[in-house]
Parts: sequence; structure tokens; C-alpha cells
Amino acid sequence: MSKTKLLFDLIMYVNAKRSFTAEDVAHEFNVSVRTAHRYLMELSEIGVPLYTEPGRNGGYRVLNNRVLPPIIFNEKEAFAIFFAFQSLKFYKSLPFEIDINSVSRKLCAGLPSDTRNKIGNLDSVLSFWNKKRGIPSPFIKEIIEAALENDKLYIEYKSKYKNSKREISPLGVYAYDGFWYMPAFDLNHNEIKLFRLDRILALENTREKHNPTINLNEWLDNLITQEPRDPIHLYVELTKEGMRQCNSQHWLEPHIKIAGQDQGYIDIKIDKSELEFVSNFFLLLGKNAKVIEPQEIIDTIRKQLQDTLQHYS
Repeated sequence: MSKTKLLFDLIMYVNAKRSFTAEDVAHEFNVSVRTAHRYLMELSEIGVPLYTEPGRNGGYRVLNNRVLPPIIFNEKEAFAIFFAFQSLKFYKSLPFEIDINSVSRKLCAGLPSDTRNKIGNLDSVLSFWNKKRGIPSPFIKEIIEAALENDKLYIEYKSKYKNSKREISPLGVYAYDGFWYMPAFDLNHNEIKLFRLDRILALENTREKHNPTINLNEWLDNLITQEPRDPIHLYVELTKEGMRQCNSQHWLEPHIKIAGQDQGYIDIKIDKSELEFVSNFFLLLGKNAKVIEPQEIIDTIRKQLQDTLQHYS
């Protein structure tokens, strides 16, 4: 076996192990213990994060930020990776301290020059645009790890009126419109609630376990199809422009009906807890939307307009 092939196999071996000794390596690759030590030193020099454990029963341990063995990508696979990178570039905070520029440089290093040029021009012709938010979400990694381990968390959360402390069990995190969100089982209220990660002020992992009865993808699927717990009838007349703007909202787009030329309407049930959010949305549409029901939304919009007029009087 050539030395290059042996080092390649050794990288895969140490990545598969949490800890090992030079004797283990010597036995696995049929070399002397002295040669095993030398090869492990060479791996450390090229970036494999090995930690030496001293003592009679010591050996080697691979740190948590261990590297992967070399992987060869074809051109289509390389484009697929950079395609995925485009969806992350507008997020200020990313899980696991992802350094997209560093990963890109390493991937590009082994590609032909013409492929590198194509990928270099990808920015100018492709983008998954999101509003670029300046507010960081510092606990993404900790929340993902807690969700994987089914750990309970204590968080301090900044809500609309005051800060609160919660004991939660996170289902996971997802990104939407430039923000990161966490659906989590709120152990104080015995129900799943949605939290925005940039509003989490402090976090502590209790290391206590809680097994959710639903996973993140199941929760997201239910979010689309679930019936309101406290339903109220919403009926809104729309102009052509009103229909266009409502079409960009995932919660309204499936419910837009055409009533005639350049006119439409929305006729759905919403949860009573969403009245304020829905009122604010249709207020912004101005004359392009007219709420017919419920009266609570009509009254809220009227009050907001009166308060605005008084503010500028």
C-alpha cells in the first residue's frame, strides 16, 4: 500500500473512532508502533484535530471539530453545493459557525479552472434573496444540539410586553424571511409554541430529557393544515393589486378566489389569537383590501387610522 493511500485510509479510520492508541493503528494497518506514531503526527500537521491523552492508558482522541476524509466531486455535484450556499448568504447567524467562504475555497481548490470560473460567476446570475437582518441569533447551535439530544432548556425570552423565563423542549429550528424560528414544547403551558431565535436573551441546557411527541417536519406540515383552535370568520374583498400582494403571503395564497375582472376575495377561518397580526396586514394594503368580517378587525383598523391621524394633526 502506498503512503498516500495509507494516509487517506488512516483519515477515515480516525474519523470513525472517538479514541484509539498507536498500537490500535499499528495493528489495523500492519505497521510498527513507531511508524503509527509518525503517520498520526503527519495527520495532525495537515489539519486533522488529534489530541494526545497522556498516561499509562493514554492514546489519541479526535476533537469534536474533526475533519472529513478527502472527497472528490464532479462538476454537477460541486454546482449543487454552491447552489445550496446561495440560500444561506443573507443570514447573519448560521448554525455550527459555518464559514461559507472557507468551505468554498477548499471545494474550489480541487476543481478544474473552467469549473471554478463558472462557480465564481454564480453570484451574478443566481440568488435566494432574503431580507438581510442585522440582528444575530446566537444560540442556533445550542438549540439544534438540544433538539438532537431531546434536552430541556431554560430560556429568557423577549416578548412584546415583558421578558419571560421559560422551560422548553425544542423540536428544532427553521429559517423564514431572514429570521430563525424554533417551535418548542413549552413545559409551563403544556403546549407547543413558536419562538424567534433573535429574541432569546439567555439559554441554559438542563441536560434533563423530554421526548416530544412530534418532530419538526411533522409540526411544519401540521402548521399548513391544522384547524384554528378558536376560529373566527374572515372575509375580505380585494382589488387586482390586493390579490397580487396577498399571493405573496403563504397563509393567504391558497385561499384567494377570483370574483370577476380585476376583483377577488378571501373567505377563510382564522384563529382569534391572530386578529392583531391580520389587522396590521390588511391595514397596510390600504384601498386594495376591504375587510367585511369580522367586526373586530374593522374596529382595529379604524382605531389605528384614527390614532395615526391624531398623531399627525
